[in-house]
Amino acid sequence: MQHILIANRGEIAVRAARTGRKLGLTSTSVYSQADSNSPHAWVADNAVCIGPPPSLKSYLNVPALLHVAERMGCDAVYPGYGFLAENADFAEQCQAKGLIFIGPQPETIRLMGDKAKARETATRLGVPVVPGSDKAFTDRAKAQKAAGAIGYPLLLKARSGGGGRGMRIAEDAASFAGLFEQARSEAEAAFGDGAIYLERFFAQVRHIEVQIFGDCDGNIMHFGERDCSIQRRHQKLVEEAPSPALDAKTREGLHETALVLAKGIDYRGAGTVEFIYAPNEDRFYFIEMNTRIQVEHPVSEEVCGLDLVELQMRIARGELLTGLALPEPPGGHAIEFRINAEDWRQNFTPAPGVLTRWRPPVGDGIRVDSHAYEAYAIPPYYDSMIGKLIVHGRDRADALARAGRALQEFDCAGVPTTLDFHKELFKDEDFRSGAVHTRWVENNFLPRMT
Repeated sequence: MQHILIANRGEIAVRAARTGRKLGLTSTSVYSQADSNSPHAWVADNAVCIGPPPSLKSYLNVPALLHVAERMGCDAVYPGYGFLAENADFAEQCQAKGLIFIGPQPETIRLMGDKAKARETATRLGVPVVPGSDKAFTDRAKAQKAAGAIGYPLLLKARSGGGGRGMRIAEDAASFAGLFEQARSEAEAAFGDGAIYLERFFAQVRHIEVQIFGDCDGNIMHFGERDCSIQRRHQKLVEEAPSPALDAKTREGLHETALVLAKGIDYRGAGTVEFIYAPNEDRFYFIEMNTRIQVEHPVSEEVCGLDLVELQMRIARGELLTGLALPEPPGGHAIEFRINAEDWRQNFTPAPGVLTRWRPPVGDGIRVDSHAYEAYAIPPYYDSMIGKLIVHGRDRADALARAGRALQEFDCAGVPTTLDFHKELFKDEDFRSGAVHTRWVENNFLPRMT
């Protein structure tokens, strides 16, 4: 593996180019016409305009990406997160062209991408799953019959979904039909698959995920868990590692369960096994697996002392986990705050525009991953995330202290961002004490802000 095509944009594309250079790899980035002003278009060794602004005509244009890879002499593809990162057909086409896909095998992506089959697999391996339907539905009447057998409230989830799309909560039978059609239509538009499966809905749970890696020799390792309970509309806003909600016994059980699943499917590359955790029961349940690197992976990097993107590339070129000289983990606690160009007081409405000021904080334990800069014109065509503030401290109290300083020193203007949301969040005693759940932002925090 000598020359990678970076099939993504923004912060993760910048990161991939820099990591590739660190490993002595040549990189070619692609950019849309709307992204000609983005750093990922010039940080890589080469850059090729892939097409017009819409994603379907640029970053999701598989024939164009494969053509660029062939023309530029690439021998590997780095998908990052989002776009084609969990597209099994794309991974297969890369391999058919003789390209190394820096991620899991296509069959693994396909298996875990089908949420119903992922549940079946977890159950077969003895991994606890949320009570729910045995299959996904496109027929509303059949789905409603299954819903009655499971019991309300229910979570409707897109079979091929992610990022909260194609997801609805049905509190009772009266609301089910309309919500099912909404979820089905949204899933069809987002993923080309309108099938919906059903899960029992828990009102107050935490979202906790385990970072795992596998190599081509069947070795599997975990790198701890992340707590991603601060969400809005099922999309994460703040993540931290380790979870402040787990005791040592539950943490060990969670990690071992994630390893059982990963080993059971012969996982390769970076992946995240996601669970909900019910504190009142002290029980966790598998919900899904993301077969890619996650946006929030930096908090794991900070507490483990690893470059996880580098680890992805090393594994893809055939290195084994058992042969890697892993650093002594620094430990401590890390928290990530997503910085989105959104007006959080207007239901987190995306707010593209020009950044008139962008002056990130600096200091010990403070890290900012971003592709933004002062005078950067944020395009309206893509995800609204423009950066991530990551803080690392000796423990959670120390990390919170550093976070408070960093948030106050972060000077950003020109468009509304979630920085203002995080500053208000930071003052909240529930957040500071860790007494939150996945619906806490919508049910508790935001009502106090009106």
